[in-house]
Amino acid sequence: MTKNKASTIKQRVKSHIPKDWMSEVRITYRIIIETIKGIVQTGLVNIAIITTIAAILTIFGSIFRVTLALNSYVSSLGSALEVSAYLTPKADVNETVNQIRDLEHVKKVSFISKETSWLELKKEIDVPDIPNPLPNTLRIKVDNTKNIPTVINSLKNIKNIEKTGYANDLVQKFEMIYAIINTTTVVFVIIVCILTIAIINSTIELVIQSKKEEIEIMRLMGVSNWYIKTPLVLQGAIYGFLGALIAIIPIDIVQNYIIKIHEFFMIPINPMAQFAVLFSVLTLGVTFASVGSFLSIKKHLQV
Repeated sequence: MTKNKASTIKQRVKSHIPKDWMSEVRITYRIIIETIKGIVQTGLVNIAIITTIAAILTIFGSIFRVTLALNSYVSSLGSALEVSAYLTPKADVNETVNQIRDLEHVKKVSFISKETSWLELKKEIDVPDIPNPLPNTLRIKVDNTKNIPTVINSLKNIKNIEKTGYANDLVQKFEMIYAIINTTTVVFVIIVCILTIAIINSTIELVIQSKKEEIEIMRLMGVSNWYIKTPLVLQGAIYGFLGALIAIIPIDIVQNYIIKIHEFFMIPINPMAQFAVLFSVLTLGVTFASVGSFLSIKKHLQV
């Protein structure tokens, strides 16, 4: 009997096998049992696998949460930071204010008279009894720190403004730190992916070796490839899920410290930040662990 003919007979036999919901339930039950058997056969190695994945995801989750917090700090700094525009002695304040309000990225303009500035300066330091040398000042709030240079360039074109100033060094340092942590987060996602896949790959290889004869028998009996693959992929997914659940505990501790820092500096907390971190940790854990398991199956079973 040729191979093609045998395959044709096999397909005909399969087509006559009745398919009902009970058979689907039995198949699902067997897949769950095979998944549990694979975990049990791995033994104490399970603990090492899950704790290693948990450690990797904890570091990733902590870095990601700090990145989101720093993003909030930079945004708050941008909304709190004001550009100072010093007016010429004969400047028309109302006209200048209206011109600035029409500029793009400007949120608010406040006028501080030179008399008010002089009184505040006298309160802070002991100044000699001399005529007021300070100019009238406009405090300008910008929608985002990234747009401050654009606004300052626009202010230079307004004739009544003599000089501008803002905390440029402070903004640049915050943005540099934010960029570094952002890059670190991306790099660590890649590391998490590689390490998780490598760990799961080695684990599933052990399971495959211990069940090699059983798998060969199933293949000879005509068991479909997906029935062989699914329990092993589920086993990897379970490792990733349990590792992510454990990682949530230390990540929550980091979250509590970040909340305290927010409260100390009176910076609003992003209500979705913690949810985004936990969702990312769970997704990465389950996805990468499943992918590692699937790649191991492709490599060692050729199914």
